[in-house]
Amino acid sequence: MAIRVQLDRILLERRMSLTELSDRVGVTIANLSILKTGKARAVRFTTLDALCRELDCQPGDLMTYEPGPGEVHEED
Repeated sequence: MAIRVQLDRILLERRMSLTELSDRVGVTIANLSILKTGKARAVRFTTLDALCRELDCQPGDLMTYEPGPGEVHEED
């Protein structure tokens, strides 16, 4: 998938554990782990909102688009 989640980097920058984030946002550690490892196929806007609120960041800070092999990125 071309969307990469940067949760590890942000947690490290904020010196916050996955457990602490889980407690603050009300999302299980298991679900945050799935998101962190890139295995998630979807993210609810309510979850994204809570993550951005607690991590004091923008959605674009959490996720990046990186085309994989064979994926074409067309310019306008």
